[in-house]
Amino acid sequence: MPEKVRERKPPKGLSRLFFRTPILLYRMGLGWVFGSRMILLNHVGRKTGLPRQAVLEVARHDKETDTYVINAGFGDKSDWYQNILQNPEVTIRVGRRTLPVRAERLPAEAGGDIMVNFSLEHPVEARIARMMGYAVDGTVEGWRTLGEAMLFVALRPR
Repeated sequence: MPEKVRERKPPKGLSRLFFRTPILLYRMGLGWVFGSRMILLNHVGRKTGLPRQAVLEVARHDKETDTYVINAGFGDKSDWYQNILQNPEVTIRVGRRTLPVRAERLPAEAGGDIMVNFSLEHPVEARIARMMGYAVDGTVEGWRTLGEAMLFVALRPR
């Protein structure tokens, strides 16, 4: 099990505004600047039933099936994560494309593989795990163990 050195909670106040800035870029029609590395997730609030949005980093994109894999960086406390568990039929915007998808939680073993591949393909971005409060030793086994402890979601076309 990876060592959790500090607990990170979803952002509030000014830091929340910073995290939500990419949503404004998507709304202005500038989502293409993120390429396929970031997606805009359109989902429904589980309590209010109102439309909600979140911009999330893509951990993996399977071009054959057009499936995107994302991670709940703040764990199961993330509002978007709780919302898609309640209503998995969502849409995503990737660049200028809008896709109807179904969200599906991935098993821990798949998360381990995803994190290993992500750390090899994007070593700088993988270091964000440290910002999320995890002590990672940088080995393949360390990344695998971390990935197995994280929550990954596949967004498959409907």
